[in-house]
Amino acid sequence: MDIIVLIKQIPDPEIPPASFKIDAPSNKMAPPAGVAPVIDPYSEHALEAALKLKDANPGSTIKVLSLGTNLNKELLKKALALGADELILIDDPSYADLDASGTAVVLESAVKKIGRFDVVLAGRAAADWDAGQTGLLLAGSLKTQTVSHARKVELSGGKLRVERVVSDGYEVVESTIPAVITVSSEIGKLRLPNIKGVLAAKKKEPVYLKAADLGAAPERRVKLVKLYQPQREARCEMISGVTPEEQGVNLALKLRELKLI
Repeated sequence: MDIIVLIKQIPDPEIPPASFKIDAPSNKMAPPAGVAPVIDPYSEHALEAALKLKDANPGSTIKVLSLGTNLNKELLKKALALGADELILIDDPSYADLDASGTAVVLESAVKKIGRFDVVLAGRAAADWDAGQTGLLLAGSLKTQTVSHARKVELSGGKLRVERVVSDGYEVVESTIPAVITVSSEIGKLRLPNIKGVLAAKKKEPVYLKAADLGAAPERRVKLVKLYQPQREARCEMISGVTPEEQGVNLALKLRELKLI
């Protein structure tokens, strides 16, 4: 199989919210100094799905594709350490702050430049914006089959057999190839690299692509109007009453006044 995996570099979501700063004029978030970015957790699920497919289908290849600005190649080379065959980085300031539709346009150009593929795997969403749109928009641009929220992906009889998460469990669907599959967390955590893989990854360099290489000039269809941190306020009001029973009645009256009951 020829497998393409989409991974995304994001600010560490484990950083305490109070540590984030919002630059109001530019509508951008600034993580604390000295805090390194991480690979999006949902992207890691997609990578694990690809590695499982490669394990089950010897001779398969995995090409990992990442789009962003100021990409940390040492961070993203983790994919190579785990068994990916090639790391392709689209790092161009002209592609900064794209919305989901713009991102899909750029990724479509990159996938077509890569050439043949059987399956593109992506996380069901990204942990920073949690839109869950890019993978499905990419499938539409490529005019391929697509299955979302996969918890298991297998190749069987030349087709993809996918267990897809639904509200009351999962359903099994079959898809022809090529296809775009978005992967859910139920597929399991990303495995850890071994020493041999880490050393091999150090000797490999990513392939860099720029806007000039792709010829994609996406329009920004969504405008970010305001980015802000919500203000949390809390008040405590003591309910009066001579006896517990009277306090209970007064509490009920107050809740009714507030239309909570």
